[in-house]
Amino acid sequence: MRGDSHCASDAPKTYEELFEKLDTNKDGKVDVAELKEGLSALGIAFGKGDAQKIVSSGDQDNDEGLDINEFSKYLKEHEKKLLLTFKSLDKNNDGRIDYMEIKQSLADLGMDISKEEAEKILQTIDVDGTMTVDWNEWREHFLFNTATNLQDIIRYWKHSTVLDIGDSLTIPDEFTEEEKTTGVWWKQLAAGAMAGAVSRTGTAPLDRMKVFMQVHGSKTNKISLVGGFKQMIKEGGVSSLWRGNGTNVLKIAPETAIKFMAYEQVRNNQPPLFVTHERFIAGSLAGATAQTAIYPMEVMKTRLTLRKTGQYSGMFDCAKKILKKEGMKAFYKGYVPNILGIIPYAGIDLAVYESLKNAWLARYAKDTANPGILVLLACGTISSTCGQLASYPLALIRTRMQAAASIEGSEQVTMNHLVKKILEKEGFFGLYRGILPNFMKVIPAVSISYVVYEYMRTGLGISK
Repeated sequence: MRGDSHCASDAPKTYEELFEKLDTNKDGKVDVAELKEGLSALGIAFGKGDAQKIVSSGDQDNDEGLDINEFSKYLKEHEKKLLLTFKSLDKNNDGRIDYMEIKQSLADLGMDISKEEAEKILQTIDVDGTMTVDWNEWREHFLFNTATNLQDIIRYWKHSTVLDIGDSLTIPDEFTEEEKTTGVWWKQLAAGAMAGAVSRTGTAPLDRMKVFMQVHGSKTNKISLVGGFKQMIKEGGVSSLWRGNGTNVLKIAPETAIKFMAYEQVRNNQPPLFVTHERFIAGSLAGATAQTAIYPMEVMKTRLTLRKTGQYSGMFDCAKKILKKEGMKAFYKGYVPNILGIIPYAGIDLAVYESLKNAWLARYAKDTANPGILVLLACGTISSTCGQLASYPLALIRTRMQAAASIEGSEQVTMNHLVKKILEKEGFFGLYRGILPNFMKVIPAVSISYVVYEYMRTGLGISK
């Protein structure tokens, strides 16, 4: 690789000259419309909504436009950020970024991409066709582009835990060194936890219906969605549809924290090139650690979800009664199928997401590596749904074992015995009871958690 700069002569004009060109009506300020028109006329790349973001970020006197001082200040600040990003990617400090450095930066974040994919990202920035990017090319490409620098591309493609579909088996999110040192990581986790809490509360009636069908449904006792809801409302009123939700929401915080810490521990003992299968192993181990620590809350959530009116006054009363009547071991009923369920869920979720992501990059990533939020939500939803499908029979067995002692006259059985019994009495599809309400809650859960997550990020001051 060479250190000569190909682009010095093409460097942008001074901020003052640029401002003059953009300020078409010569009123001493540049508004959103002028910025859009001017940048397009000059052939400068900028993303959708970027003109509005630039004016909003730089406009200190709230007059819906940027004067020369605001314009210069915004660009200087933005340039500093771009230089930091450029330096962090230029691993050998030769003043140029090549495809290997892009590949390495993505690998550091658990994103294993091919040489061709790295080159595609590079080509969108490389002006002079050298297949490397120097500072001037980088600066010109991203100066008016708030959302698609490489750090953001990495964030777009990280399989984010913001998609809370009520299951706790997803692999934890990863954070860059920059995010860890600036404290962004805890804000991201807090935003994700809040998103999960609102999303689970919004879809709690469907979750209760799923648990009801898993435990009480059989060939002889067919529970329909409408009939089930009617029965619940008749027994405990409309508020009974949210039984067990308090515990389900409370367990988000300790689980997220333990999972994150365990994942970081495993991650720190790995080589810097952290490929998908290593990420899967680390994620599964972190998930198993978190599940072991908070599993008694899982058991209580199931018991509280299934409780009859007046059976328990709350979470502590439930814990006290279980302990008194069944002893400590009751808090770990169904633990084995639960831990086993992590492997197919996390593995299939990650593999499907990687495949969908690579398919999108191969087909559509011509001008940009940013797929847009709809594509990412679709990839995340499909991969999570596939993971759920694979691990659902284990989730059903776990729920039945957790609930066994609370059902009158039910015998305590082992996992193998329970599987045999369900297959004999109800056939293969008996292992998928309750899957309809489970799938019905996926799209609303994803949508709610995404919207809340974005509001929380803005509220906590996390830049896009």
